[in-house]
Amino acid sequence: MKIQVLGPLSAEVNGGSIVPTARKPRQILSLFALYPGQVMPVPTLMEELWGTEPPQSALTTLQTYILQLRRHLGTALGPGTPGTAKEVLATRHGGYLMQIPPEGVDVHEYDRLATEGRTAFENGDDATAADRFRQALALWRGPALVDVRVGPILEIEVMRLEESRLGTVERRIDADLRLGRHSELIAELTELTARYPQHEGLHSQAMVALYRSGRQASALEIYRKLRIRMIEGLGVEPSPQVQRLHQAMLAVDPQLDVTAGPRRTSTFDLYAA
Repeated sequence: MKIQVLGPLSAEVNGGSIVPTARKPRQILSLFALYPGQVMPVPTLMEELWGTEPPQSALTTLQTYILQLRRHLGTALGPGTPGTAKEVLATRHGGYLMQIPPEGVDVHEYDRLATEGRTAFENGDDATAADRFRQALALWRGPALVDVRVGPILEIEVMRLEESRLGTVERRIDADLRLGRHSELIAELTELTARYPQHEGLHSQAMVALYRSGRQASALEIYRKLRIRMIEGLGVEPSPQVQRLHQAMLAVDPQLDVTAGPRRTSTFDLYAA
């Protein structure tokens, strides 16, 4: 079984799709994919489908959705395949369990690669870190579960995944900056700062990439525009780290060079107290 949730929902068994067309069975399948090999309690499934006020017929309706998923599984498995749909999507005390190996779900492969990248980054192996982060990000085919109408449980998971994706992008850019790839990053960072106009980490990275490319004035302009947006939109100044980065650029601090200064976790905290 192969399931993809980092983008449109996709689930295949023996080359055949088992993704239902109806909204609520798609939500159930998405939950099983995010928690492979774990029992999904009936109350959790009900909350995802109906929120805090399920109808009186909720349990019967949920059982109908499970039967629909099993029919899709049975068709894809075929008569000659060991195991039955009821064994793959099994009933357990208080819930249901879908027997999916974690490596069969793209989000778990993403997590594995991102973890390897963070470990390499913390150990100073920037080339390996950048490679693992790129592999992890390449698994994304669009926003997570973009074609699934999510309920309260899946909404939290989607937010978590999107935050993780952005964090992985940041770490990959930090690894590339430590490898001296500042000029190559300018176009990407220009797009990212436009998409996230108050994200201090990305703006710090854009400032460093421009500064190291000999474009000090452009780097300072990034800070000026960020400061205006934060004051007008949030009523606050940029963080002390970003202010110190700005002052370092005004002072042409040698710590901003690629190889100078102690290695910090990220560009954002290069000038952390």
